[in-house]
Amino acid sequence: MSASTAQTAGLPPGFDVGRLEQYLHAHVEGYAGPLQVQRFPDGQSNPTYLLATPTRRYVLRKKPHGQLLPSAHAVEREYRVIRALHGRGVPVARPYCLCEDDAVVGTPFYVMEYVHGRVLWDPTLPGMQPAERTALYDEINRVVAALHAIDPASVGLADYGRPGNYFERQIARWTRQYRASETEPIPAMDALIEWLPQHIPAVEENAIVHGDLRLDNLIFHPTEPRILAVLDWELSTLGHPLADFAYHMLTWRLSADEFRGMRGADLAALGIPDERTYLDLYCRRTGRAPVPAHEWDFYLAYSMFRLAAILQGILKRAYDGNASSAHALETGRRARPIAEAGWRQAQAAVTR
Repeated sequence: MSASTAQTAGLPPGFDVGRLEQYLHAHVEGYAGPLQVQRFPDGQSNPTYLLATPTRRYVLRKKPHGQLLPSAHAVEREYRVIRALHGRGVPVARPYCLCEDDAVVGTPFYVMEYVHGRVLWDPTLPGMQPAERTALYDEINRVVAALHAIDPASVGLADYGRPGNYFERQIARWTRQYRASETEPIPAMDALIEWLPQHIPAVEENAIVHGDLRLDNLIFHPTEPRILAVLDWELSTLGHPLADFAYHMLTWRLSADEFRGMRGADLAALGIPDERTYLDLYCRRTGRAPVPAHEWDFYLAYSMFRLAAILQGILKRAYDGNASSAHALETGRRARPIAEAGWRQAQAAVTR
């Protein structure tokens, strides 16, 4: 994360900077204070802070304060997966320590290295030349393919998720999360909750999936088309890699107004590969056959359903007053149009 995006803000209840300093002295090799703490304003889930000392900078991610949905905000899982992947060909920030003691900053947290680089938000990459955009998207594709190619057992993650029935379990999980945070009826979500379990592709696959592969969860080298770190592993698990990749590719299907998408942009003029070209490149890199159109429709519909459930959770936290972002209410209200887009995608699958 870039230091330029950090700002000084009031710390939440229980966040004791003195105790944090003591903990860092004891658990982070080479740590030397004094310590300054600044909160990053971006992010909708786990609050994230810049820890600055006279000689080094670190990043702290913690659970939000207050009552949380079951299994949500799992910083412990984030720490485990970045620790397993560090140095294994997928760029992640170096992990330093995990603290599960609420007495230090009020909730469990972990500390990782601060990675200096670019965080990009607009997928059309304004201000760049077409060749730069092409190179950046090729790098993203390469890194995602590299992640999905890792044997979970080879990095100690064989038990990071339950084997088999991935979509059944995920649809059930996100249905529960959605129902627990429901604030008003969304008929499209009800329709997807009924339709999705009946149209799951038969082929099972098992890979490490990130769960939130968005452009702004990547840190790029300051000048080169190279990813230095993949961030925000809270939703990672073992699952179907095409579910992960379809969620990543919602950028091609959604507009900027719907959710940071680029539908309607002149991709050829921008130097950005179209959806099929980008998907085929991933398939070649991972050694899989081209994905049938009706299956791809399912993966996209599922991904929109899942995104809508995530956004509904953000909306509920905004109503409850414990959201991590000042923009949570605006972001959460996108749950309805995303669900409606998902239902349209499901209907497209039926007509093929």
